[in-house]
Amino acid sequence: MTHRRWFTPWLLAGPALVWLAVFNVFPAVNTAILSFTNARPLGGGHFTGLENYRRALDDEQLTDALLNSVLYLLICLPLLTILPLLIALLVEKRLPGITFFRTAFYTPVVASAVVVGLVWGWVLDERGLLNGLLKEIGLADRPVSFLTDRWLLLFSAIALTVWKGLGYYMVIYLSALGNVGRELYEAAAVDGASAPRRFWHVTLPGVRPAMLLIAVLVSVNALRVFSELYVLSNGTGGPGGRDMSVVMLIQMYSRGFTGHIGYASALSVLLFVLTVGPMVLLARLDRKAA
Repeated sequence: MTHRRWFTPWLLAGPALVWLAVFNVFPAVNTAILSFTNARPLGGGHFTGLENYRRALDDEQLTDALLNSVLYLLICLPLLTILPLLIALLVEKRLPGITFFRTAFYTPVVASAVVVGLVWGWVLDERGLLNGLLKEIGLADRPVSFLTDRWLLLFSAIALTVWKGLGYYMVIYLSALGNVGRELYEAAAVDGASAPRRFWHVTLPGVRPAMLLIAVLVSVNALRVFSELYVLSNGTGGPGGRDMSVVMLIQMYSRGFTGHIGYASALSVLLFVLTVGPMVLLARLDRKAA
């Protein structure tokens, strides 16, 4: 006969709880506290109340960063929610050579974001492959400033994010499609439903939980984008620093011995609030649709 001791579950969960407290809970609480101070990397800070948040309201760089993040979200959300589903519907079919396409779509996922960004930088450079191709076919008589124009740089980074994320979200949809019963498609076909109607009434309801998950992941990643913009702009944030994301702005204010840790912490709190917003909105929309 075995005796269940009350502390056994806590003993098993203890290491994970300690890890969570040390590397997640404590940094989050500490960041919130520092956001009300004028702390620096060297030495402590003093309590300044809402001064950092008032400063954020007048920060033009933050306004540009928020605009960039919102545009990133508005473009990436529909593209990375719909395109991976269409690709998943294509590659789940048993066709000759389909394994090659599955591998091709997933390869960018396993590649480092920095490496992919460097490759794209070489392609989009004024003396790069794309400009050379445009000149050869007569579509451009001079190099296009993909990496030095504010909006072209932003849209280039968005294209990179979409290209790199397609394979990852495709795999999520493939697992969701595997759980949609074949008998539902057969019943719909017997009833005379066309392919678009089967997609609308069978496929979409079947993958809705996965679609909500992907929408949340895309929203969070779009608002926290860093690597793509940082690498394509060589760390400068584009012309005048106007292509910075909020994360790049936080990194800029917090680095070095003279960094403004307090203000960077306030920006981190604002980014957290901004990130939670779309998640709550998507959850409520899904609840209404259920």
